[in-house]
Amino acid sequence: MSLAKRHSNLLGLVFLCSASNVHATEVNVVGLFNGKALVSINGGKHHVMAAGETSPEGVKLIGADSTTAVLEIDGKRQNLGMGKSASIPSADGGGNQSAVLAADFRGHFVTTGSINGTSTRMVVDTGASMVSMGKDEAKRLGISYLNGERGAVSTANGVVPAYRVTLNTVRVGNLTLNQVDGLVQEGSMPFVLLGMSFLKRLEIKQDGANMTLLKKY
Repeated sequence: MSLAKRHSNLLGLVFLCSASNVHATEVNVVGLFNGKALVSINGGKHHVMAAGETSPEGVKLIGADSTTAVLEIDGKRQNLGMGKSASIPSADGGGNQSAVLAADFRGHFVTTGSINGTSTRMVVDTGASMVSMGKDEAKRLGISYLNGERGAVSTANGVVPAYRVTLNTVRVGNLTLNQVDGLVQEGSMPFVLLGMSFLKRLEIKQDGANMTLLKKY
């Protein structure tokens, strides 16, 4: 599967793609309402939680309004705004970091993860050399991409500038990788492409419509 061919075909610049084993629970807040919050836990599907409700993963929504959700994650209380995430090490402190993704009706593995602590929609793309995104998403994630190494990519709208950056953290499900090579292009992209700078550091197992990602190092 290669979405990269649709979104970015690198020209004029070759970027060489250049971790802790602590079990953790990550919660992403993707919607806020009075008394309710729309959340994704460990990269899973979005679901609505009501105040006082506890998820199967042990995450409890204490309360919520239009600006903030108050959650109890592994016994620790967190205040999270829209689009924010929290990752809390579990009490057992062990276990392998992993994520299980389900293919959509097109066969694409789309998930909610986080980059530098802010949630974002991602699609697994083994044809992309790096974790890649458009400039608007990079700005939303707080990435100072203009300070990165400049190159160019070819898109459906022509050749546009692109910048190589280093992402402090990339998280999917229950696994987190630090210092991941990324690419930001001036054009727009519907998803963050979860490319090989992230995937090559994982063991990947696919069983039908499910893909399991396991951290190697």
